[in-house]
Amino acid sequence: MKPDHKAAMNYNLSEWALKNKGLILYFMLLLAIVGIVSYSKLAQSEDPPFTFKVMVIQTYWPGATAKEVSLQVTDRIEKELMSTGNYERIMAYSRPGESMVTFVAKDSLRSSQIPDVWYQVRKKVGDIKQQLPSGVQGPFFNDEFGDTFGNIYVLTGKDFDYAILKEYADRLQLQLQRVKDVGKVNLVGLQDQKIWIELSNTKATQLGIPVTEIQQVLQQQNAVASAGFFETGTDRIQMRVSGQLQSVDELKKMPLLVAGKTIQLGDVAEVYRGFSEPAQPRMRFMGENGIGIAVSMRKGGDILALGKNLETEFAQLQKSLPLGMQLKKVSDQPVAVKRSVNEFMKVLAEAVIIVLLVSFFSLGFRTGLVVAFSIPLVLAMTFAGMHLFDVGLHKISLGALILALGLLVDDAIIAIEMMAIKMEQGYSRLEAAGFTWKTTAFPMLTGTLITAAGFLPIATAASSTGEYTRSIFQVVTIALIVSWFAAVLFVPYLGDKLLPDFNHLPEKAPWHQRLWARLRKQPEPKPVLQHVGEQHDPYQTKFYQTFRGWVNTCITYRKTVIATTVGIFVLSVLMFKMVPQQFFPASNRAEILVDLKLEEGASLTSTENAVKKVEKFLSTKHGIDNYVAYVGTGSTRFYLPLDQQLPQASFAQFVVLASSLDDRDEIRQSLDQEIRKLLPDVRTRVSLLENGPPVGYPLQYRVSGEDLNLVRQWAHKVAAVIGDNPNTSNVHLDWGEPSKIIHLNIDQDRARQMGVSSLDLANFLNSSISGATINQYREKRELIEIRLRGDQAERVDVGSLSSLAVPTANGASVPLAQIAKIEYSFEDGLIWHRNRLPTITVRADIRSKLQPATVVGELAEKMEQLRAELPSGYLVEVGGTVEESARGQSSVNAGMPFFLAVVMTLLMIQLKSMSRAMIVLLTAPLGLIGVVLFLLLFNKPFGFVAMLGTIALSGMIMRNSLILIDQIEQDIQAGQDPWSAIIDATARRCRPIVLTALAAVLAMIPLSGSIFFGPMAVAIMGGLIVATLLTLFFLPALYAQCFKVRKNTESH
Repeated sequence: MKPDHKAAMNYNLSEWALKNKGLILYFMLLLAIVGIVSYSKLAQSEDPPFTFKVMVIQTYWPGATAKEVSLQVTDRIEKELMSTGNYERIMAYSRPGESMVTFVAKDSLRSSQIPDVWYQVRKKVGDIKQQLPSGVQGPFFNDEFGDTFGNIYVLTGKDFDYAILKEYADRLQLQLQRVKDVGKVNLVGLQDQKIWIELSNTKATQLGIPVTEIQQVLQQQNAVASAGFFETGTDRIQMRVSGQLQSVDELKKMPLLVAGKTIQLGDVAEVYRGFSEPAQPRMRFMGENGIGIAVSMRKGGDILALGKNLETEFAQLQKSLPLGMQLKKVSDQPVAVKRSVNEFMKVLAEAVIIVLLVSFFSLGFRTGLVVAFSIPLVLAMTFAGMHLFDVGLHKISLGALILALGLLVDDAIIAIEMMAIKMEQGYSRLEAAGFTWKTTAFPMLTGTLITAAGFLPIATAASSTGEYTRSIFQVVTIALIVSWFAAVLFVPYLGDKLLPDFNHLPEKAPWHQRLWARLRKQPEPKPVLQHVGEQHDPYQTKFYQTFRGWVNTCITYRKTVIATTVGIFVLSVLMFKMVPQQFFPASNRAEILVDLKLEEGASLTSTENAVKKVEKFLSTKHGIDNYVAYVGTGSTRFYLPLDQQLPQASFAQFVVLASSLDDRDEIRQSLDQEIRKLLPDVRTRVSLLENGPPVGYPLQYRVSGEDLNLVRQWAHKVAAVIGDNPNTSNVHLDWGEPSKIIHLNIDQDRARQMGVSSLDLANFLNSSISGATINQYREKRELIEIRLRGDQAERVDVGSLSSLAVPTANGASVPLAQIAKIEYSFEDGLIWHRNRLPTITVRADIRSKLQPATVVGELAEKMEQLRAELPSGYLVEVGGTVEESARGQSSVNAGMPFFLAVVMTLLMIQLKSMSRAMIVLLTAPLGLIGVVLFLLLFNKPFGFVAMLGTIALSGMIMRNSLILIDQIEQDIQAGQDPWSAIIDATARRCRPIVLTALAAVLAMIPLSGSIFFGPMAVAIMGGLIVATLLTLFFLPALYAQCFKVRKNTESH
């Protein structure tokens, strides 16, 4: 820029702005209006939209053991999935009769590439469908995991029949679906209705009723078949045949032909309407069963608007229900979002006030007004940019706005400060604006771009963590770029209108000194008098002379200054190990999750009993708004980063809503201890909601290898090591307990003679114990299965198994004990694989206030010893928070070379010298001194967000260094000797550098209280304070050392 002064002169935006004032005013008003309209249109949600790269493939193989499913079904599907190559990990479990493979797509894939991956998975698994064993049902695919059902309601009615309750739920579902901005409406905890025909085995044998007979008769009578139609001269007349079941009573009266006589089905069997047994996963609200209605928002909707619409609809729906049926609210995301948006808006307002105070006090009232006017303007332009790039308002972008606030006034402060000083020195308004453009516009633009480039690694991070935090980059970059345009176009216009005429003003003391004097009723303080005719120089005040002396000292003893700084920097790098590390902090939502896990193979009934005990206990606790239990499954995703649990009979999850955050922490601690006492044999876990991508247990170690038994032994050893650490609690293996089975050893010779095959026996037992489907009953829009099974005594009493009469080929029957020997034993009820290897995860919570990374560090040495003893091919890997954090970190690190290249290029364009660009680059890491100091002082953990803040900080530091070095260069070019050029340039840039840093640091104060952004704010505050001091004292010394600047004796 410097050699080419003419080009810059010819194209002077600031002068142009002052020559076209009307146009500039129009643009300012237009942009303000566009900004306000954009703000009202921004999508509002709790979390940034983020893709769940998970697909689940379920396959059923009735009758197979977990081991058979694992070898024959799961392994084949896993093998095929591995050939896609696009996986982060493939986790699979096999249970008796069921296989479930979870395909987690590569973290580095962008959201737009995911649908194609899902297509590949469906295609590849579809190709091997023929190779799966006969009798396999499926595979079935599910990739809709990211839907957040922010509003959950529950419909309860103790005295109502389930069918009526279900009908009302259907009706509500339809009405909610019509509400504006609603995406999906799901019903949760539904029970399938069944019609049961219970026929005692002994009775059927005595009367000689073959089971197949009932099935046949039902099918023939209840079928929907066309009876044709008459085509007459005038009409077409349809024929209809009766016999289809209209009610359960008709089924009872259905005639059977037995030994030449007809008898009614109701005479020999119990026929009634019920539900599937064992029950399906259900939802309980405040201790009673209910039907959940979960509502999600359509993509890009406004959650607050949706909240309002649902609120009015909810009130309407409640009125429309019959007496005794109640619709209650379980989870209300709009309220949580409103709270966090209000909190951020309050912080934003505080930050704006702080920045205004800084500018008023330091620049004087009228100069400060220019900055005050530029803030809403830049914010309005930022909102317009956010709307353009489809960035909504959520907790990440709101935090980024506050972060940007401290930076977006920098350009305005630098520009107006230069303009005011030039006017004080006697320039006209137009000349002052023109001079400001010439000297600061381009260094300022480069500086702005460098600050924005500090956020580049977030933009390029290809991981779910990167995707979650990407809007920090988008918002800050938009704000910074528009703030530069505001500084060169609108600030000169505002300055022209608002700055006083310095030449004709009698010199007064600063306004705050005058105000203070007036408040104390003292005479107005006198300004420093200038000699008549002397050009007023703002840089000759007492403060600047002292400051020059300090800079002079630093340059004289530059080696000491440089050595001290480097020494402190090295010390801070060593001290960094003492700062606690974390991934993302816990959320500030008021919900508490309580997980109950009974032993593998436990029945749903026993899970429900455990749930009822906890419910009874919760009903006595104070400070709880409501609690909801999901029996046999995890909670619906009511919060985007929820670690969702899969359905399993032995699992239940509570979501307890505390009245306030203080109550939440108190309840969490008491629950943790008391539920353990209440259910000593159940694995319980009490946790808070997470921020950032879901992780689950903070401590996880995976043990994997070929042989299951060996893996189990090593997993127990790993668990012992973790259990020995005093900071861990709730240490357990995620699976490994065997399940009970009854083994029927059939005497094949005898069975052949009787005409009974293994298949016949299996079908007979299945029908008499679990029930076999024989037909369907059609009622309105419901299809209800009709199932035939043995009576209560035969189904529940394992002892009566041996006396069951098995029908034979010739129509007679034989007791089971005659053809089969009954044995009791155990087998694996669940087998987990990860990337095709049997894998057991040892999981634990952390008892103390320590961060997971710290505990993993404590365990590292013992784990290494264990690994040394492992047989080859067996692995012990760290999972959980530490693994996720490392993955997020490495995706950010991958963007660092690009970031350095962009910064170096910008510096080279501006400074046109490698050595000068390197000096600026070298100041970047020095912010770490302040970061470490402040994080330790305020005891804040260094998390993912704080790391992003530290990278961004380096951009802010380089901006200041760049502007200073550019000023030194301009002075030397103007003919000053280097020694005094360094001192004068530092003195001249001192105020804008300190002011911009002060604005950024003070704007962070309100944000430092936030759970999520607190560590980032503290890191930036510390880093900027230290870095500003270094820019003013260390940088001149470094510059002098690099260019061997000698003191010019003539100039002094």
